[in-house]
Amino acid sequence: MLLDVTLPVDANPLPIAARVAAAAEELGFGALWAPETAHNPFLPLALAAEHTGRIALGTAVAIAFPRSPMVTAQVAWDLAAMSRGRFILGLGTQVRAHIERRFSAQFDQPVARMRDYILALRAIWNCWQTGEPLRYRGQFYQHTLMTPFFNPGKIEHPHVPIYIAGVNSGLAQLAGELCEGFHAHPFNSAKYLREQLRPQIAAGAAKSGRDPSACSVAGSAFVITGADTAQREQLRALVRQQLSFYASTPSYRPVLECHGWGEVGEQLSQLAAQQRWAEMPALISEEMLATFAVEADPADLGPAVYERFNGLLDRVSLYMPFVPGQMDDFWRGIVRALSR
Repeated sequence: MLLDVTLPVDANPLPIAARVAAAAEELGFGALWAPETAHNPFLPLALAAEHTGRIALGTAVAIAFPRSPMVTAQVAWDLAAMSRGRFILGLGTQVRAHIERRFSAQFDQPVARMRDYILALRAIWNCWQTGEPLRYRGQFYQHTLMTPFFNPGKIEHPHVPIYIAGVNSGLAQLAGELCEGFHAHPFNSAKYLREQLRPQIAAGAAKSGRDPSACSVAGSAFVITGADTAQREQLRALVRQQLSFYASTPSYRPVLECHGWGEVGEQLSQLAAQQRWAEMPALISEEMLATFAVEADPADLGPAVYERFNGLLDRVSLYMPFVPGQMDDFWRGIVRALSR
């Protein structure tokens, strides 16, 4: 199991990307992921690629549908070349409200659209690498023109791994069928991964005759740790708050239903609709907290995460900030514990 790290979402990543990437590489992290929230996910990875040589670099995730496959193919191709094959293209569908109202793009049939998007990307990359004519005609995307002036040409590492993100069965099966990886949502549990997500990926792999292990599963782990009781209680409150927010989202309801907690999700949704945010964390019971978060002393956290997710996640990020130069021994210990 590889330990990955994600760039922070509460600050502009451009001024810190190179420093964070270099520090993460030195400590033995497997990958640096850049999310797309308030900032572009591709730009910081160009800086990270320039200042590293081993660590994988990926988007977790770039929102696909507002971008033409040609636009995404181009930036991914350049990052693959610059990173010497270390770039991973992580794509997500987002939800209808954001795609239609924030991006002013189309959201219909998201699983089918994502399938078409992936096939279009690979057709474009194949054209650039082999010189074959571009003749992609899919359900949603058609790419049939590529002249030499707009063709970036072949690169040394033309295989760009594609990870897609999701919660429900459709995208998990698509990942198993077509992709190199799947980004599990941070709101997950060992039971959900074992009984729902992994079987869906395997079902998708069976459609195309692939081994399910060809699709890596990456995910985040909520953790509660600290040097003293006060630190733990502070982190416990933050985790409970974040869990209540995720659990209030109807599209994430299958995770709760897997444990028989669907009614709690409905209550949280009602509170969220009424903007009664402060009341929501109280609905996350101790049992739920123990199910969705790993709690241990700092020295024991790595083995505890390994025990929880071994065989379920191939790559894991801890849902806590990584700051270069702070807690380096702690992070080295996590890397060692997970790489056994």
